Amino acid sequence: MAVDTKEITRIIAGYEKSEESLLAILQDFQKKFNYVPEEGMEKLSEMFGVPASKIYAMGTFYKALSLVPTGRHTCKVCTGTACHLKGAPSLVDVLGRELGIAPGETTEDKRITLQTVNCVGACALAPVVVVDDEDYYEKSSSQNILKNLKKYK
Repeated sequence: MAVDTKEITRIIAGYEKSEESLLAILQDFQKKFNYVPEEGMEKLSEMFGVPASKIYAMGTFYKALSLVPTGRHTCKVCTGTACHLKGAPSLVDVLGRELGIAPGETTEDKRITLQTVNCVGACALAPVVVVDDEDYYEKSSSQNILKNLKKYK
């Protein structure tokens, strides 16, 4: 998959040349390309004079970043204690069967990536499913999450 190197350079150029900007740039790569491309990390290392190993370490440390292409939409199922007790494991199973993928995988058509996360900070609303870090579906059941997921397919 070819990545637009001009876009990579444009994103990097929008920031002050300091190590404090690294994470924000990686987040912009994630938002633009649905992952952090290797070409982006290499260019960032070159332009900022930061070891590539440091940038790669950041890319693998933060759960919000992916070094492999993800789907157009990301569906995160909270599996923290409250959500787990309220049925998150069965939601993961149902979504996995419906989408034909396991957590951490992306549908063949690149539309949806299914992930599990430790906590989304909404324990009183358990179980919670978050799509694209914007749409929160609280007190989810198998039926309502499948209904809500249809708009992302």
